[in-house]
Amino acid sequence: MTHRENTLAILRYEPYARMPVVSFGYWEKTVRKWADEGHITHAEAEDYIRAGDNSAGDRSIMQKLGFDFNWNACIGAYVLPYPHFERQVLEEKPDGSRVVRDALGLICLEKPGIVSIPAEIGTSLTDRDIWEAEYRPRLQMCAERLPREALAALPPPEEREIPVGLHLGSLMGHMRNILGVEQLSYLYADDEDLYKEIIDTMCGLCYDGAKAILETGVKFDYAHFWEDICFKNGPLVIPAVFEELVGPWYKKITALVHAYGIDIISLDCDGCIDSLLPIWLKNGVNTMFPIEVGTWNASIAPWRAQYGKAVRGVGGMNKNVFSKDRAAVEAEVNRLKPLIALGGFIPCPDHRIAPDAKFELVQYYCSLMHNL
Repeated sequence: MTHRENTLAILRYEPYARMPVVSFGYWEKTVRKWADEGHITHAEAEDYIRAGDNSAGDRSIMQKLGFDFNWNACIGAYVLPYPHFERQVLEEKPDGSRVVRDALGLICLEKPGIVSIPAEIGTSLTDRDIWEAEYRPRLQMCAERLPREALAALPPPEEREIPVGLHLGSLMGHMRNILGVEQLSYLYADDEDLYKEIIDTMCGLCYDGAKAILETGVKFDYAHFWEDICFKNGPLVIPAVFEELVGPWYKKITALVHAYGIDIISLDCDGCIDSLLPIWLKNGVNTMFPIEVGTWNASIAPWRAQYGKAVRGVGGMNKNVFSKDRAAVEAEVNRLKPLIALGGFIPCPDHRIAPDAKFELVQYYCSLMHNL
């Protein structure tokens, strides 16, 4: 069986030949460090940084580590503001940090040497007039949003070695990226009508993009949303509001992909997602990713106990053990074994592998997984 066939069989609770060893990529600093240490070439590192997941550089790195494929193999319509806003440096500070307006109109503080998400200061989307003039026109469906070259190059399912997903966009995560967490929180109280209109516009664009791609006749193995609307203590949105305003859009989009024969629908949300999980399951999402273990010890086991086989998972492997020793890696693999036995679950590092990871420990993890 191919990696594609094994993956789909596992997520459908069907017999399979072997558990695939799945990756989710690395931080830029990680591959550069590994290149400096001589584990990979600088060309491989730079190709991964330039071209991303499942690129030639990534495939070469995965081969050296022992991963079979990167879960992030998706094609989708472009559903962010188009055209982008012009990036502007609004202020240069004495310490070298800069206040910038990014391509989405978000105003951020960028600090030198920091590669994580920049600190949000504000947003350009401050009222309805700006929404009408600057944002809504950039969130309409157009032909330029379709990845025609990638679709044309995609082989039919029977010729694929790995599963390929239809990316369905983001029903609220992109809205958070445009407004920032604070303004997203205030807007519901300040202007509920505008809040709803932004949701409906952005979700409608996701629906239209998915529909246009499906109508080309290209076949996909699964579908996938991205959200990232939770943190370590729970959601960044009010679950009841999320269910009321965004839930119906999930239902509409998942019904669309079901009509085209796609039965595995996964969703990427970091943080503690427990409060939003029943909303996603109710509205057609059935596979959680990356099941970030975090300080809250997330695991598919309690979800399976509560929701049964309705919930599948990819992820849930605590990547922090890659900075420790072989005993820590062995303990983590042993923790994963009973979760694998539940079925419908594929372990994967629970986010990008961080710069403190030791190359040889990632290799060791892959070898243990191959020998399960």
